[in-house]
Amino acid sequence: MDFVVEQIVCHPLAAARIARRLTRVDLAAGIQQAARRRGLRSGTDKTRIRKWEVLGVQPSDESQIYIAEALGLPEDLVQLDQWPNWLPCGDDGVVPLGPYSTVPALREALRAAMERRTFLTIAGTAVIALSADWAASGSGALASAHDGKPVGEDFVALLEGATSQLTGLPTEQRQHTALLLDAHLATVTDLLDHGRYSVPIALRLHTLAASLSQTVAWYQFDMGQHVRASKYWIAGLHNAHACSDRDMGAALLGDLAYERAWRRDHGTAASILQHALSRAEHPAARSLLHLRLARTLAAQSERSAALRSLAAAEKYLGAAGWTRPAWCAWMSEADLAVDSGQCLIDLGETRRAHQLIAEGQDLLPAARDKTRSVFLAYGAESHLRLNEPELAAASATEALTLARRIGAPRCVRMVQDLLPSFEPYQRAQGVPELLRVAAA
Repeated sequence: MDFVVEQIVCHPLAAARIARRLTRVDLAAGIQQAARRRGLRSGTDKTRIRKWEVLGVQPSDESQIYIAEALGLPEDLVQLDQWPNWLPCGDDGVVPLGPYSTVPALREALRAAMERRTFLTIAGTAVIALSADWAASGSGALASAHDGKPVGEDFVALLEGATSQLTGLPTEQRQHTALLLDAHLATVTDLLDHGRYSVPIALRLHTLAASLSQTVAWYQFDMGQHVRASKYWIAGLHNAHACSDRDMGAALLGDLAYERAWRRDHGTAASILQHALSRAEHPAARSLLHLRLARTLAAQSERSAALRSLAAAEKYLGAAGWTRPAWCAWMSEADLAVDSGQCLIDLGETRRAHQLIAEGQDLLPAARDKTRSVFLAYGAESHLRLNEPELAAASATEALTLARRIGAPRCVRMVQDLLPSFEPYQRAQGVPELLRVAAA
């Protein structure tokens, strides 16, 4: 019973303790032992720990150091003025979904992004469990207003407008916005944690937190920081859940699944996507999720299931209309064509795959340079599979040049991963130039 109550509260200390299968009595004993090792005494008992976890009482400086030791954490992790935000959320890296989980999840993501080393990895089983909890849960709960300084509508509108401007910049300019978006998210987190606001303001803050978390997560993912990206997506999921935005929540799960598929953990990706689809409502959201599911099923050679998901993606995209959630407003026939082509590559239909990828490139709007770079890398891969090194080299060179110009390191890595496949074709037209560009 003790564990059930504490999961609902979801204080960072409770989350870290429960992850280690410690009761309050166990943690109190560990704190007392840490004090004795220093020749001191601690009067900590389960009642005092309950005050820390439930009533928001802050432990003394000495107690915070003892807490870290009792949880098996290094002392240099302790930041006395940042209680309880210096605490990691748990050994699985996931803050449990609950009515008070939004700010701890945001703090966990922001904390992880500031660390030079990452103490936690995120297990696929933990993300699957989180997605299952989300799928089975009802509406979330908005953050409670505090006795802090009032948060006015004008200031929230300023944050919303600035965020919209930053995320709406041309691709080449968005590479300069990372620190500004981090600062915006930290500000929103502080407002949720300490501000005094109305229910409508709380709803807007949670919505903004979810959107910012998703944007920052993609930046971290593009930089190769997968654990940090996942924590931001998880933080976004908590906030989308709080404001009962099912489609946004499903989108964030879809992003978590994309990251898993990128690392070839297709079983985990498929499980997450199935949970996301169980509650997604908007046709555009369902189209995107089915398209990602098709990709991960094709990678596992599940031909029939992959083709069914492709057909569903096409059907829902056709029904989506023009009024779409902002996070999937970009979803288009170009994306459907290219990702369908990638599915067919995995299913062995290379010729048709190449045609679809080429069609998708032609359909892509000029403003989506990062996506164009990814598509060009896909095209290079399909040309290689068809033993067309000249065309592959041209696509790869264009992808690499574009990715470097706009600051898209993930796209750069995609081309770099293809370079060994060009070794048998070093005399083919364009291959020496590609290798020179890659080495520059």
